[in-house]
Amino acid sequence: MENYNATGWTIKAWAEADRPREKLLNKGRKALSDAELLAILIGSGSRNETAVALSQRILKSVNNNLHELGKKNISDLTQFKGIGEAKAITIAAATELGRRRQLANAAERPQIKGSRDAYNILAPILIDLPHEEFWIVLLNRSNRVIGKECISSGGVAGTVVDAKIIFKKALAGLASSIILFHNHPSGNLRPSQADLDITKKLKKAGEVMDISVLDHLIVSEKGYFSFVDEGVL
Repeated sequence: MENYNATGWTIKAWAEADRPREKLLNKGRKALSDAELLAILIGSGSRNETAVALSQRILKSVNNNLHELGKKNISDLTQFKGIGEAKAITIAAATELGRRRQLANAAERPQIKGSRDAYNILAPILIDLPHEEFWIVLLNRSNRVIGKECISSGGVAGTVVDAKIIFKKALAGLASSIILFHNHPSGNLRPSQADLDITKKLKKAGEVMDISVLDHLIVSEKGYFSFVDEGVL
């Protein structure tokens, strides 16, 4: 790690190439060390310590482990000379954003290439339910999942399906297409006449709304029935 312990020097006194903000602009954010990135958040050090030197000291206290830094609360951070409440809040906010970004990245958008891919999206939710539920999966133009919505929850023999609610959620989610799902707690995977009728109705409504209904899956612990695979959609 570079040593920035230039006592009495401010960042403005350094060569331009060594200033964290200018370095980020000229070389990109990946060129900066953790201490330099933290220094940009802190903004300034003190008469006896630069912002980068202060950042190095903070990082050293957590063995240069950003995960451990993220565990520090406002009170912990203000124990460092040169870190007041405002700077501590800035650091805490930045580490929280990093945590949320990790969660967002973890929620990868799988691409649906067939009925098995679709089944894998909602099977963990539906197969063990003792009652019937109707869901939709929202897809973008690349058939990647951008959302999952429960439309209704009913009893062991059925549930109410409202086309207005389905397409309201699809429009709100900016979906290009949807896949319909419902479970049969009985384990019987064959569609009822009501299942066939509502699927036909929703497909027609989707054509009017320019939102394609790509498939309808009936799910149970025994597997699934795909309307497309079986040639009924």
